[in-house]
Formats: sequence, C-alpha cells, structure tokens
Amino acid sequence: MTIAYACLLFMGLFPYVAAGIAKKGFEDYDNSMPRQWLAKQTGFRARANAAQANLFESLPLFFAVVIIAQIANAPQARIDLLALGFVAARIAYLVCYLANWPTARSIVWLLGLVCVVTLFFQI
Repeated sequence: MTIAYACLLFMGLFPYVAAGIAKKGFEDYDNSMPRQWLAKQTGFRARANAAQANLFESLPLFFAVVIIAQIANAPQARIDLLALGFVAARIAYLVCYLANWPTARSIVWLLGLVCVVTLFFQI
C-alpha cells in the first residue's frame, strides 16, 4: 500500500472523528432523529457537524485525483507528498473549525485545495 492510498483510507474515516466530536457527551441525544438533534446544536458541536459535512464533501475529488495520478504513473513521491499535504491541511481545518478560527480555517482549506489541484497537474 502506498502512502497516498493510506491517506485515502485515513480521509475516508476522518469525517467520523468530526461526527464523534459533534455528538460528544450525547446530552439529550436522540439516535432516532440524529440530524434534527444536530441541527439544534450550537458552539463546538455545530462547528464539528459543519466540519464533518465539509470533510465528506472534499473526498470525491481527492480520491479521484489520487487514483488517477497512480494509474497515470505520476511520480509516487510527489503523489505521496501531496496526499500527505492534503491530509495535514484537512486535520488543521478541523482544528481551526473547532477553535472557531474562520480565517485560519479558510487558509488551510485553500492549502488542501492547492494540494489536490497540484496533484491533478502531476498526471
């Protein structure tokens, strides 16, 4: 397994970390209506839920670009480096979202996007 493929696995599971944070403590949590419960949350729970959605939204492009780059035999070291850069940016994104640092969050979001676009041009 390449480092980039390990990054795919990590990123596929990472949004569930944000989901767990959103539900942390489970105060009056209603598992029969989880989306309605989450919609009523505020503070870090609401931000973690929003981060979860964004983390899921970023997956298709990242997955596609990594797999296509591998199939196209782009240099493996570059694929791995850019995939790791994306992962680091998305971890920082979650931290910034939870800490309510919107400017930093936007910057690391952009860094993650730059990694994906740069990876695309390795093909």
